[in-house]
Amino acid sequence: MMLSFYRMFTSLGAPLIAIYLSRRLKKGKEDPERFTERLGIASIARPNGKLVWIHAASVGEALSMLKVIEQILKKYNDWSVLVTTGTVTSAKLMTDRLGERAFHQYVPVDRVKYVRRFLEHWQPDLGIWAESEFWPNMVIETRASAIPMIVLNGRMSAKSFTRWQQYPSMIRQILMSFTAVLAGSNADAERFEKLGAKNVSAPGNLKYAAGPLPVDEAELNKLKTEISGRQLWLAASTHPGEDAIVGKTHMKLEPSHKGLLSIIVPRHPERGPEIANELINMGLKVSLRSKAQAIEPSTQIYIADTMGEMGIFYRLAKIAFIGKSLIGNGGQNPLEAAWLESAIIFGPRMENFEDISTALINAGGAKQINDTSELVGAVADLLDGPDNIKKMAEGAMGEAKSMAGSIEKVMSALEPFFTNAGDAP
Repeated sequence: MMLSFYRMFTSLGAPLIAIYLSRRLKKGKEDPERFTERLGIASIARPNGKLVWIHAASVGEALSMLKVIEQILKKYNDWSVLVTTGTVTSAKLMTDRLGERAFHQYVPVDRVKYVRRFLEHWQPDLGIWAESEFWPNMVIETRASAIPMIVLNGRMSAKSFTRWQQYPSMIRQILMSFTAVLAGSNADAERFEKLGAKNVSAPGNLKYAAGPLPVDEAELNKLKTEISGRQLWLAASTHPGEDAIVGKTHMKLEPSHKGLLSIIVPRHPERGPEIANELINMGLKVSLRSKAQAIEPSTQIYIADTMGEMGIFYRLAKIAFIGKSLIGNGGQNPLEAAWLESAIIFGPRMENFEDISTALINAGGAKQINDTSELVGAVADLLDGPDNIKKMAEGAMGEAKSMAGSIEKVMSALEPFFTNAGDAP
């Protein structure tokens, strides 16, 4: 019933969808140069040969797929890879990081007309859905086109599980459309099965396999020179509300840590100027990376509002607070910090990385805090104890390495779907 209502609404609600997309365009949340891709109109031709289509919701999911894409291109020479995401930030990231025989398109808005247009052009031989974003029309239309689909690194949080239980028929129809679900953990697998998924397994979590983030050595060395030995800490992938917490934390720490530099890398770089204004109004001296503002001796907060440079800042700062964990829900991936030997701090809201965060805490590589006061204390303890930073960093790195074998297990689980795929159109 709910699925039928959804499909009817998205068909008849074209004017409302148009208004919604128009507002997103005005806010810079859509790409004006490639906007027609959101209507299912491809901007490039389909390559010859077999094509696997990988859909990832946004930056985190797209990053988790990079190792898989690399392995697919290496192992299956007659395949090309189409990656779809829905955000401007993820599109830029994928465009910069995808190699030969792999390319990016924006996912079409979930209207039947747009979805069919997309599928008719691309005619993928295999569909892979990363993690947990299920667009009903896209799923149903892909199944109707007899394209096998797999959920990869499937995530089903306790909160999502509870929400989907209110619509059992709808989620069952969606999940039954997938040939297999390769879950990210045993807990995820159990929840998928209870909701009606078939052929469920948990070969490993791809977030374990990402390895160290890349770095521009020239930029790293330039920043080291600007910082010139100052004590510093990093707030990575922050979300609205957390930046002010970082500012307050800096103000409480600075009297006892002269010359302290706090670095903020917002999850969404376009928020940089907004964050700067907020912190300036608090009386802090701020430099913005997007405006090429240098780190001066007087700079208290450096906002790194650029794309694809997180590897620089995890290498610079050996103390890393993980955003979306104090305000917001779900957290961000702490293994990016672990791979680069950071002492990790995060808040209580790490639901999307529950198994990873628990493992890092147990390994002594991470500390969980509950509020601003505890964040101040945790950062102060590490600034005052370099040996503690080293101990935590070693624990985090050791745990990251112990988890890194998941890519081989995942590729082994995927192999039958590539070898059994039909001939490309």
